[in-house]
Amino acid sequence: MKSNGRRSRVVVITGASAGVGRATVREFARQGAWIGLIARSREGLEGARREVEAAGGRAVALPTDVAHPEQVEAAAAAVERQLGPIDVWVNNAMVSVLSPAMQITPEEFRRVTDVTYLGYVYGTLAALRRMQPRDHGVIVQVGSALAYRSIPLQSAYCGAKHAVQGFVDSLRSELIHDGSHVHITTVQLPAVNTPQFSWIKSRMPRHPQPVPPIYQPEVIARAICWASHNRRREVCVGLPTVKAIVGNKFIPGLLDRYLAWIGYGAQQTDEPIDSNRPHNLFAPLPGDYGAHGRFDEGAREASLQFWMNRRRAWLGAGLAGVAAYVAYRMYGRQDDHSRDHRSVSVSDQGIRMREETDE
Repeated sequence: MKSNGRRSRVVVITGASAGVGRATVREFARQGAWIGLIARSREGLEGARREVEAAGGRAVALPTDVAHPEQVEAAAAAVERQLGPIDVWVNNAMVSVLSPAMQITPEEFRRVTDVTYLGYVYGTLAALRRMQPRDHGVIVQVGSALAYRSIPLQSAYCGAKHAVQGFVDSLRSELIHDGSHVHITTVQLPAVNTPQFSWIKSRMPRHPQPVPPIYQPEVIARAICWASHNRRREVCVGLPTVKAIVGNKFIPGLLDRYLAWIGYGAQQTDEPIDSNRPHNLFAPLPGDYGAHGRFDEGAREASLQFWMNRRRAWLGAGLAGVAAYVAYRMYGRQDDHSRDHRSVSVSDQGIRMREETDE
């Protein structure tokens, strides 16, 4: 409990051991939350737990593979047993394969789908089973611009992210139908500097990288925490995310060809790698990887677009005021001048009429 007697917010984060999940753990801990940590990596989870406790909070580390619904359900029950009722559930766990679709095996497609799509389904349902009876809670889905605009070499991952989008849209309508006050939101991400590019399964000849421009995971963590406090349907982070989503609405065919041209090279550095390097598709790699990947140099630590997104109501009101003032300056003063001119004309005409009468 907090010193003022108010209950600390209880947050569950999947994929909490590294990357965006790890940065989000730190951000919620900074805000005083108690956190249920879900991931496969025991070392990463222990590192995250220590960071929460160092910030003065409480955390429970729950080694869990989100591809298994019984494990997700057990983890949710453990969080409520040890920390209290869950207020926020963040679905973030993911795996991927960087490869042409024709080279991805059925087992790999299934694994990516089980974690990156069905893991979100299982987490959402576990949260709803607890939130719905209380009619309170927030579920945050960590999405991607790739949920709208797919790119080459990521067919398994993009397919899973598209599926999450369809699931969430359907579920949201059901919650509205039921009159539920449980809120579900999606935070759509740009390219992020996380360790995933050092451990994803890849069949490409060079080291994977996020497609520039690249953002630091703390930018995303702040957006996720903000989304958990504000009832937005969807939150986009970074101008590249907005451009990808809007562009796909209007020029999808052109984007197909553009990505066919640049999409392979943009997802690889110049550094060659062994295609048989260790990966985390089916099991976690040893070690605590933290939040950042190897692309710190040049990675953006803030997003002007997200800053404006949070303040869109005020900015909209300000722009409306400026537009009204400009319109007045351009047209209102002309109208005033026209009225003055007409008044002078009428007065002159009256004078001429009196002069003619006198004559």
